[in-house]
Amino acid sequence: MRQIHRAGEKLFVDYSGLTIGIINKDTGEIMPAQVFVAVFGASNYTYAEATWTQTLPDWIGSHVRAFQFFGGVPVALVPDNLRSGVSKAWFYDPEINPTYQRMASHYQVAVLPTRARRPKDKAKVEVGVQVVQRWILARLRHAQFFSLCEANTAIWELLEALNLRPFRKLPGCRYSLFEELDKPLLRPLPVAPYEYDEWKKGKVAFDYHIGWDGHHYSVPWELVGHVVDIRATATIIEVFHRGKRVATHPRSRQKHTYTTIAEDRPTGRF
Repeated sequence: MRQIHRAGEKLFVDYSGLTIGIINKDTGEIMPAQVFVAVFGASNYTYAEATWTQTLPDWIGSHVRAFQFFGGVPVALVPDNLRSGVSKAWFYDPEINPTYQRMASHYQVAVLPTRARRPKDKAKVEVGVQVVQRWILARLRHAQFFSLCEANTAIWELLEALNLRPFRKLPGCRYSLFEELDKPLLRPLPVAPYEYDEWKKGKVAFDYHIGWDGHHYSVPWELVGHVVDIRATATIIEVFHRGKRVATHPRSRQKHTYTTIAEDRPTGRF
């Protein structure tokens, strides 16, 4: 039976099975980036972006940017049973990841995961993913990108064309249908976007660096041996000592490497 999607009600979210390659300028290594896709049920209006991983920080960040793209919030999110969003994919009552639930509460949006072994629940986003793969990723398969920013710029250019492409059997396009159906019923965005973060304590090593997720970041050398508080978001690493921020770095996904600020290194030492 054909599913009826009410305007402004459901936003279906998932990852594409296909990735997009990002070239490391230093090593020439091609690193696969994941592709997040969000599709409105009523209008098929689509958002897509590349992220490094499918882990919780990137999953949350993609939702925040999708809400900003749409300019509002739907009644409900419909994720597939991805581990980042759903802790346990029970048939009748899936257990939502606590951090994902906090993000949903911040935006006052319900989370309705697809039910196991119910393909109709996720048909909308699966079709949306296929469209993104064919219309966007297939066209970029021979392009070279050296950063996520470059890849997303190309994705968003083709995404605009996709959303403006006329329907074959219906009047209008995804964008015009979104403006007519979904957008008037979206809830307003909160004053401040939700920001995912993690905290932990760490001891500054003898080389005046602290580690997070396999990468090492410098702090002022005077703090060698001191215990500091480390805050990580999807994009930055901040280090605090006795409540005062002493270092800020862009977050790196490269393992076993170092990010060092020259001012943190004392002359004649290390």
